[in-house]
Amino acid sequence: MTIEEPDAGSQPVDVPHRREFLGHPVGLPVIAFTEAFERFSYYGMQTLLVLYMVKALLLAPHVERIVGFGWFSNVLAGIYGAPPNTQALASHIFGTYTMLVYVTPILGGLLADRWLGKTTTVTIGALLMAAGHFLMAFDVSFLFALLLLVLGVGCLKGNLASQVGALYAPGDGRATDAFQIYYIGISFGAFFAPLVCGALGEEVGWHWGFGAAGVGMVIGLIIYLAGRRHLPPDPLTERRAARASAAPRAAMTRRDIVVLILLLFMVPVLAVSAIGNQQMFNAYLVWADRSYEFMLFGHRMPTSFLVSFDAFTGFVTLAGAVAFWRWYARHWREPDEITKLIIGCLISSSAFLLVMIVASRHEATGVKPALWVALAVNTLNNLGFANVFPVSLALYSRAAPRAISGTVVGIYYLFLALANYLVGVVGGWLEIMPAGRFWGIHVGAILGAAAVFVAIKLAFGKLLLPERIEGPAI
Repeated sequence: MTIEEPDAGSQPVDVPHRREFLGHPVGLPVIAFTEAFERFSYYGMQTLLVLYMVKALLLAPHVERIVGFGWFSNVLAGIYGAPPNTQALASHIFGTYTMLVYVTPILGGLLADRWLGKTTTVTIGALLMAAGHFLMAFDVSFLFALLLLVLGVGCLKGNLASQVGALYAPGDGRATDAFQIYYIGISFGAFFAPLVCGALGEEVGWHWGFGAAGVGMVIGLIIYLAGRRHLPPDPLTERRAARASAAPRAAMTRRDIVVLILLLFMVPVLAVSAIGNQQMFNAYLVWADRSYEFMLFGHRMPTSFLVSFDAFTGFVTLAGAVAFWRWYARHWREPDEITKLIIGCLISSSAFLLVMIVASRHEATGVKPALWVALAVNTLNNLGFANVFPVSLALYSRAAPRAISGTVVGIYYLFLALANYLVGVVGGWLEIMPAGRFWGIHVGAILGAAAVFVAIKLAFGKLLLPERIEGPAI
């Protein structure tokens, strides 16, 4: 939690926010459903983006209509080198886009914390995203559409997530549980996005799929604005009210600064811990396509089946993690976030240890791994995910100084930008080394991150524990 001098921003949520739904504030389902539709729109667009570029947009005459594409392709060539084919160019565009959407939340957090407030910034972000999806319908506006989507995600993502932690009073153990429920909303949107937007885009028309993504974002915005009264007060509004009443503004304490430095240090560690999970959508799919035995009842299952199954298991494992930790807390003392991160890394590493074993066997014998192995890998990886990503987000939201919570959560998302960069670099090694060794690198990286988390727990564990408020604040 935030260690601050007592002020309006550090008190438990006001009475309207005490209304509960299934043991949590009503604001939690408001944020979760908003995020579900935001992720529906994001993953719906992402599902179609590379296929759309390879099969239509980057081919003549479409590519010639894109405003600014010549300049943009030159910039990409300077970063990645000249693309040898259309598929490589599409990958460069996709990689740049997905990296930027995890960088811009820092700007969105600053915008909300200093000038506009969370509600206004989230609303602007949703409108920018919806406009970006709709503009994907036109060749000429493709790059402008991507720009709007990048800026929209930046305005919305960190500022929406940071409101989850603010629903709970200091020391409330339900906060970590809440972030796992929040991630169930993400999994819900990610599961249905390929089914709806993907089917419309590939079978009816690309622009129908992008349009469905835009409609999803509009629905998310409506949910957010309709439920705004159940969400926590905006810190910027509270600070302005404090200044107007001449109330002194509390400065960050020495402990705040130490915690903030520690959270910044953990960003690259989280990136390394996520390298396996992010690789699931890059080199893993390439390896899986040529390695697994996809024949089932005389029919070859499409490789993209793994993406849908990944979304399904993501939902199930997140729900299972929430239920498990609730049960565990009734019988024993629930572990802190750092311990859960260590557990998550160990589980995630086991998924890629399994890949390493079957890949080595496949290379040695030529026998393709059975499809159940792929399902086990997805399940283990997502079980690790359930104890790393939502838990780390809960830690950052709770521990960040409240006045800059949106900015800190935006910085938190940098770990995904760095992880995607690492995935792009490491993914290129798949063709130049034995597959067993390739996946062994991922196992070693994740276990290395777990070791660093162990060191952090031993050195700073007490500092990062939630502060229990038992009497008047000092």
